[in-house]
Amino acid sequence: MTYQCFELKLENKIAHLSLNRPAAMNTMQPLFWRELTAILQTLQREANARVLVISSTGKHFTAGMSLDVFGQGGISLDDSSASGRANIVPSLQDMHHAFNLIEQLRMPVIAAIQGGCIGGGVDMISACDIRLASADAFFCIQEINIGMTADLGTLQRLPKLIPEGIVHEMAYTGRRLPSQRALAVGLVNEVFDTQQAMLEAALQMAAEIAEKPPVAIWGSKQAIHYARDHSTHDALQQMGWLQSGIWQTSNLVEAFQAKQQGRKPSFPDLEPLHSFADTSYELK
Repeated sequence: MTYQCFELKLENKIAHLSLNRPAAMNTMQPLFWRELTAILQTLQREANARVLVISSTGKHFTAGMSLDVFGQGGISLDDSSASGRANIVPSLQDMHHAFNLIEQLRMPVIAAIQGGCIGGGVDMISACDIRLASADAFFCIQEINIGMTADLGTLQRLPKLIPEGIVHEMAYTGRRLPSQRALAVGLVNEVFDTQQAMLEAALQMAAEIAEKPPVAIWGSKQAIHYARDHSTHDALQQMGWLQSGIWQTSNLVEAFQAKQQGRKPSFPDLEPLHSFADTSYELK
């Protein structure tokens, strides 16, 4: 399928989604949200990939939200009345949904970031599992520079990734966080000299992940996210329930045999998801 804001490739169980409007600095306008949501829902439902790499094109990863979002054909935020302001909540939740889907995917998500990752871009990459950056990358909570509070996940997710004081600094000043400092505070896993080197490393990491049993990768993602948001005691209890549901002795046997035989292991994919919306059932 062809998209206007993205390019999607699927090869060797790796989905590679690239923001593809470099002339517009990959800004997030209304079509961006529709296409991103549709792509992520398809990946989640069909389970035809085991890892997702999100990259971008041009000088900047993304310059963030386009003013088109709040203009003609976008979302109208009416602050002239209480009822109008109340409608801001579901409007924001609609945009939250797209980035929540990144976090909720049944596969790991690797962000490969070059140049500016601004405003909504920080919201987006904060929802990913792993972040890699090129040397020229920088991160900016741009919203404060245009007179508003960041509202799509940055202020909720970023304090769980880096020290709170750094989040306060970025959120209050609108300063750029350069790649080396982002590495020092733990926002990114590694910094590369060039975008090409970064992208090659992201795809290599994705290939390594794709060789592992998808159900165990999914279980690991679930356990890490749950532990992040709960006490150690509760997380250990959840781990017991999780492991009892996903345990597959056959995967262990396959891993051991593959090692003994000097070959790559072969594990089954996750099953596709089905919903009542997909059924053709009719009342009789």
